[in-house]
Amino acid sequence: MFRLDGKIAAVTGAGSGIGRAIATLFGRQGAQVAVLDLDAGSADAVAAEIERAGGRSRAWRCDVSSREEVSRTFSEVGSRLGGLDILVNNAGVAAIGKLESTEEADMDRVYAVNVKGVYHCARAALPLLLERSGANIVNIASLASLVGVADRFAYSMSKGAVLTMTLSIAIDYMKRIRCNCICPARIHTPFVDGYLEQHYPGREQEMLEQLSEYQPVGRMGRPEEVAALALYLASDEAAFVTGQAYPIDGGVMVA
Repeated sequence: MFRLDGKIAAVTGAGSGIGRAIATLFGRQGAQVAVLDLDAGSADAVAAEIERAGGRSRAWRCDVSSREEVSRTFSEVGSRLGGLDILVNNAGVAAIGKLESTEEADMDRVYAVNVKGVYHCARAALPLLLERSGANIVNIASLASLVGVADRFAYSMSKGAVLTMTLSIAIDYMKRIRCNCICPARIHTPFVDGYLEQHYPGREQEMLEQLSEYQPVGRMGRPEEVAALALYLASDEAAFVTGQAYPIDGGVMVA
């Protein structure tokens, strides 16, 4: 079960964190993986990791906020890998602040990556996906798509848009492409460690514990746990699932 043999998958933001976990798991499960990331070195490293584990992969430097770069990248993915079966829209940026402290530049930056990035990639991938049977898109939204999260005005806006884009794609292409999204709570990634080091020097452990306690189970999620859910949604075992938003939240929504 949950094999991706013969499938070609593209994962954005795959150079680290959740994207890296998804890309490497898909590789282990038999997919040929296009590793897309703004950081070319990170993309190359993840592709090499997949190859060392016996999988097949190729890396692309891709700025998802650029329509031209996305279009060129997916054209190359299609021609060099032979098509596309799975798109995982994972690339994203964070923003902290409430309405009064969110500047227009913050909104523009988050919108360009988190909203237009999903739009650019899904639109560029669409012709390739429509050529395949069982093709699907997995978008990485956020728990902020489903519940209010303090001090995340711009970020919540963007992830709410990811959820509704998921629903629109699912209903518009119902018989041809499945589309679902994952809504994680806090996930312990290198980004979190870097954020704490930058903003709370000397208090990293204290703040890490605070972030962990937000989840009723008492810890943050692991990238590998999100990747496992992405694998299910991308696999043929989920052929009856479309237009859904899956929380993976350590009990936040039921506590």
